[in-house]
Amino acid sequence: MSHDHDDRPQLTAAQAAAVLTPPPGRTGGDLVVESLQGLGATTVFGLPGQHALGMFDALRRSSLRYVGLRVENNAGFAADAYGRITGEVAPLLLSTGPGALTSLAALQEAAAASAPVLAITSQIPTAGLGGGRHGYLHELRDQQASVRDIVKSVHTVRAASQIPSAIAAAWESALTAPHGPVWVEIPQDVLLAETTLPVVSAMDATPRELYPRPELTIAAAHLLSNAERPVIIAGGGVVRSDASGKLRALAERIDAPVVTTFGGKGAFPWEHPLSLRSWLEDRHTTDFLEDADVLLVVGSGLGELSSNYHTFRPRGRVIQIEADAGKLESNHPALGIHSDAREALSDLLEAVERREDPGAAERVRTVLEKVRVRIDAQELTLEQQVLAAVRQALPDGSPSFWDMTILSYWAWSAFDARRPNTMHSAQGAGGLGYAFPAAIGAAAADPTTPVLAVSGDGGAMYSLAELATARQYDAPLTWLIVDDGGYGILREYMTDAYGEATGTELARPDFVALAESFGVPAVRTTPDSLATDLTKALAAPGPSVVVLPALLRMFEPTHL
Repeated sequence: MSHDHDDRPQLTAAQAAAVLTPPPGRTGGDLVVESLQGLGATTVFGLPGQHALGMFDALRRSSLRYVGLRVENNAGFAADAYGRITGEVAPLLLSTGPGALTSLAALQEAAAASAPVLAITSQIPTAGLGGGRHGYLHELRDQQASVRDIVKSVHTVRAASQIPSAIAAAWESALTAPHGPVWVEIPQDVLLAETTLPVVSAMDATPRELYPRPELTIAAAHLLSNAERPVIIAGGGVVRSDASGKLRALAERIDAPVVTTFGGKGAFPWEHPLSLRSWLEDRHTTDFLEDADVLLVVGSGLGELSSNYHTFRPRGRVIQIEADAGKLESNHPALGIHSDAREALSDLLEAVERREDPGAAERVRTVLEKVRVRIDAQELTLEQQVLAAVRQALPDGSPSFWDMTILSYWAWSAFDARRPNTMHSAQGAGGLGYAFPAAIGAAAADPTTPVLAVSGDGGAMYSLAELATARQYDAPLTWLIVDDGGYGILREYMTDAYGEATGTELARPDFVALAESFGVPAVRTTPDSLATDLTKALAAPGPSVVVLPALLRMFEPTHL
């Protein structure tokens, strides 16, 4: 069998000499960092541990920038945000056992939000693999078993020569639509052993493209072209595939109103005449979506939050474009199109016929007015004032990261993200502590743009150690902490359900004094001075904290 090598890169004489005489003192850890560099990585996140020291020592000999956080789960959140912001793989270096396991909640969020995180973790020495009880430090019978339900793929290394291929395969998996976290395990002795293998050069790990099948595109275009009341739901897949421009072009071509899911914030212009915004937790919006005779769902599985807690019952035909095959028709019968959102929207744009509906914008205005009247009747002036102050202070191009807290739940529905891929939250998996470490990851991705993190006091307690990280790296971020003395949303849920709350009231520190003890400037603000204080903090270099003591309430649900 012959092979055509003409399209492969040819080594120069100097490169060939380097291959034949690799520098001394390299280990399996060097193969890890060389593989990452060969794949194009520039930044890695993590936290060192005894078994993983071979990787961390090798960082010294590389051009990779290391961002070290204080808790592995927070390092995972930072990598998640870096992956979301850049669309590139975010390497996460972890140690065995407790170090690896502490990252799992962050990896669950990355899986739910389709963030390309490459976790590379050490393992006990090769001799201990296989489930025997040898008594090694950090030993688990089957470390992979703890992650298989979370990550897209697991890759095991048992010899140094396997390292580049395992990392390349994991890299390709992380970037194949839908993006997601992946896991590589390398035993301690493999990482520490010296190697005479050549230095890893250029690597190829190109993700495969996910195109729609042409007969499905034709069928979908026919339905949309001939619809009387088409509506589009745009999810996070539109943002991740950088398809917001194509979404807008399609909506305008067929005069279809667009609502964005909470994960799809910014996918469609907020002030556009066809924009239903993001009021998915509202019965008026749900009724409007149910009345559509053709509903195009792009990059969303129509899960709990996107379906008004599964009260949404479409009466028309549903077309669902989704890169995750497991989400196709998982909640509603549909014409299911397994495809990357950008590719499918591009093909649809070519196939649909122009459709004019002068009444579409008026119907959108009617729904938004009904929503406004409903919210205004609940006397939630403070909440709307606080959210408006955040919007006023935040530069349009600045990314924001929102923890699981009442102000975030408001933001999901009512905040104008203004640009795609700028608003991110932990709504995928719903864990606490996401916002601040995620903001550190975003600051690492682009140190020229200020970043905002929003937490409640309960969620903030998960992340306080990272004040040291933000100071150490002089990260350009501002942390807004809304202090209501406890887990505010759980307090509301329990009081509504049981008449009183249990376990929701929290002792907490003086957040301003605490931040200042880390060398991070901080200010206590009020609703009236929030916009001014937040603007000033975001404009200042380095990290800062703004604390808002306020008891915010949620708007009334419509799904009960």
